[in-house]
Amino acid sequence: MSVDVDESQPAAAAPPHRHRRWLFAALIVVMLGQMAAAMVVTSVQQTPTIDEPVYVGAAVTYVEQHSLRYNPEHPPLGKLIMAAGLVFAEPRLDPDYRGNQSELGRHLLYEAGNDPYELMAAARLPMIILTLLFGLVVFAFARDLVGPVGGLLALALYSFSPDLIAHGSLATLDVPAAGFLLTATWLLWRARDRPGLYLPLAGLALGAALATRMSALPAVPVLLLLAFLAVKRLRGVAAAAGVGVIALAVVWLSYLVIDPTLHFLTPIGLPELQGLKRTLVNLVPLPEPYRDGMRIQFGFENRTFNGFLFGERYQGSRWYYMPAAMLVKTPLGLLVLWLAGAVTLLAVARLRIAALYLLVTPAILFAVSMTGARNFGSRYAIFLPVFLAVAAAAVVTLRPRWTRITAAVLVAFVAVSSVRTFPYYLPYSNEAFGGPAKTHLRLHDSNVDWGQDLGRLADRLRERYPGEQVWLVYKGAGVPAAYGIDARSPLGVPPADVHGLLVVSNSTVAGATGRTRALIAGSGEPIDMVGHSISIYRRP
Repeated sequence: MSVDVDESQPAAAAPPHRHRRWLFAALIVVMLGQMAAAMVVTSVQQTPTIDEPVYVGAAVTYVEQHSLRYNPEHPPLGKLIMAAGLVFAEPRLDPDYRGNQSELGRHLLYEAGNDPYELMAAARLPMIILTLLFGLVVFAFARDLVGPVGGLLALALYSFSPDLIAHGSLATLDVPAAGFLLTATWLLWRARDRPGLYLPLAGLALGAALATRMSALPAVPVLLLLAFLAVKRLRGVAAAAGVGVIALAVVWLSYLVIDPTLHFLTPIGLPELQGLKRTLVNLVPLPEPYRDGMRIQFGFENRTFNGFLFGERYQGSRWYYMPAAMLVKTPLGLLVLWLAGAVTLLAVARLRIAALYLLVTPAILFAVSMTGARNFGSRYAIFLPVFLAVAAAAVVTLRPRWTRITAAVLVAFVAVSSVRTFPYYLPYSNEAFGGPAKTHLRLHDSNVDWGQDLGRLADRLRERYPGEQVWLVYKGAGVPAAYGIDARSPLGVPPADVHGLLVVSNSTVAGATGRTRALIAGSGEPIDMVGHSISIYRRP
């Protein structure tokens, strides 16, 4: 395949003149500034999502009790980063509390005398800052690859990605793990010129990814291969081993900093693994709590979960769920530029080596996500908008002038699509699928309704429906009464006795069966929608 390339644009362009540097710096500030504003506004308007209280509760016990008892299925580094913000909120938690991890999060936020808004803001702020810093990595990687114009294009795609804004503003682990992986990959790219400086840093970044989320594990062989290629021959073996040892040390340190004795009780009901999975868990030189977390994660993959795709409820998983979810959840301009960038990397001879860095890792992780048991959301593929933003920058090397003009138009289309969904980034879907108002008809769970709109629901009921009887079926981690919602559950009374407002989370609507399904079917069309995630019906 032959592609015309602008040969005047070197792989690493010379620094621009001083006035251009100021212009580039200003554009970087503007793009990261709008991303920061979108994430902060989104964060303060959203109540806790389903996973966040668990992470926040575990983070507090790490700092106050030096205990690894809670949330063993995830490594601790991401939660330690949340704790860096939580210490300023001075959360109160009874050290003798002994509920499970979900009960712990609810107790901390709603029963221990803390302000849930203050705690969530404190936990989310470090993640927002980290997401913005990863934006700088995206810019620097793309600039190293194709020059500063490509760096700006990559940063624009990153900073306007609805998925990254949505999940980067939450106290969760998906974006940090993907960002650390990209950082490690960028440092390995730079290590080709200065291995002594960048290989150890790459090991630290890889270790940070592994210490944040176990979903980073399939990327380890690829990154160790890149470390080997940075110096080649026998020194390459030593380089790969060194990066691996440093990464392991980071994981160990993330546990030891919490409890130097690694006093850890094996979780009750730990699944018994067989075959290759059992061998893998037993062989990895990682702390026992980490390996127990691997056992829990593998156990999840042996379970059967409920799914929902394009209006169809099903049990189990479908291999095409993740491609379909990404097709719905990704701006159209972003999809085009991702594809164009990947093709350019593969077609242009001097850029082909970069394909090994930018395409192989996300391809492997995406293949793993397609085989996963949990069809819960595009967040399981959040590495795509991170890695492919850099890959898309390759289009600026193409010779025809119209390619850059087209790229600029597509970037503008992405920006407009992103801004239009503000501040409802979690339920975003692109224009081809009707936008965020229609996402609940095609996807569920963290794609659209993760329990984030309980506060908005309280405001809506107070403003539009004061004094009316409210029947609530809410799927989330929040406590309705804590936000001033006076509601009863309709599931324990005969449907004929349910009169007034029936309020149902859209994830529940998507998977409704039995009594809930009958109540919804007997209520007609929704009269209102809150945040595109909660439907309000009126029952006479």
